[in-house]
Amino acid sequence: MHRSMDEPTGGTVPAGSRAHPYAVGPDPGPAPDPARVDPAVLGALLRRHGWHRRGGAQGRYSRWAPPGPATAGTSLLVPDTIAFPDSEDLLAEAVTALTRSAAPSARDILVALTVPSDEIRWWRDVPEGAPGAADWTGSDQLRTAARQILLAGSLAVRGRAGYHGARHRRKARSALDGTLVGPTADGRGLTAFVPVTAGRAVVVQLYAALHAAREAVDYQRATGGMEAFDAAVAAGVSRELTEAVVALVRGAEGTRITLAWAPAAGIPEGCPAGPEPVEFSPGDLPALRLAGVRYLQDEPAVPVRITGAVVRLRRSGPRGPGVVRLRVLAGAEIAHVRIELDEEAYRIAGHAHLVGLPLRVEGRLENRGGFRRLTGASQVAPVQVDEAERDRLMKSLHENVDFFEEACTGEEG
Repeated sequence: MHRSMDEPTGGTVPAGSRAHPYAVGPDPGPAPDPARVDPAVLGALLRRHGWHRRGGAQGRYSRWAPPGPATAGTSLLVPDTIAFPDSEDLLAEAVTALTRSAAPSARDILVALTVPSDEIRWWRDVPEGAPGAADWTGSDQLRTAARQILLAGSLAVRGRAGYHGARHRRKARSALDGTLVGPTADGRGLTAFVPVTAGRAVVVQLYAALHAAREAVDYQRATGGMEAFDAAVAAGVSRELTEAVVALVRGAEGTRITLAWAPAAGIPEGCPAGPEPVEFSPGDLPALRLAGVRYLQDEPAVPVRITGAVVRLRRSGPRGPGVVRLRVLAGAEIAHVRIELDEEAYRIAGHAHLVGLPLRVEGRLENRGGFRRLTGASQVAPVQVDEAERDRLMKSLHENVDFFEEACTGEEG
């Protein structure tokens, strides 16, 4: 069975991202409330998407025509202000006309009116080829790379690092809740609408990180030095971002990423009104790959004190050291961690598991495996919790009884 193009794929999908509501199907969904539409915002969106202003009564209303010959003969009448008695009626008619418009940009304008959103547009210059599987693969590659870039920006908001690994991913994904994703009409592009209320910090961070990555690539190609990539970490560049850009460029003759701010929310402090597009080409891939390797090797281990529920135990025999897996509750922004323990610490972990108590342990998160491994474990001890939390942990324990079997058989998933 084929997977829908709008269905999340892979492990890099932001938790709340979903298909563009106007992208498929005859029903465009609920239209924006005309009473809440700002004529100035609508005019700015029409101008951004290439609509042409064709006269109107000065200071009262303006007429807008969509771009392209296929939509000739259609137009919108948009009031300049809401001060006139017929302003709301004109806005209602304009919104209705957009929902029925054949112009590809109409759906994007409707989304931006419904929820004030910053827009990120990806475009890939791909060679013309036979339709079918190649097109499907290319579209999926574009969608996956775009999601990876969004996640890299959200990770950078949580903290600057050359390599994030498994850290901060839960909160980084939650910051992208509500993000809408839809393809462009020619199939070579993709647009993400990131709600301003929850995601503006991500888009601002991506603006800085993408331009810093572009400058670092230029420096490396001109001088052979990698120092600019080291400095770019402060702007949000990371292994996650360089890998995402590599995925975007691979197989294309060139790529372009464009950002546009939500007219209803204004321009973020320190950012230009119209950010310049950032372009990458196949010639940039060696520098980006070198940077990714450098970030992975240079990111240091992190000292932590973790509290977590023991969900898996394994050792080769009835005695001796063993390996445990914790579901992290506090102390590190990761979901699970693997720890090698000596015989005494392993026995403590086993007892904590049996009675449903969390375990506290100190050590260093290693970047090997994405910061999912703790080395140098010490101060291993169970943590007392209140009855309600204890009952919840015990319920989780009984629902995952297979972990007991793994502890006895020595299996590890």
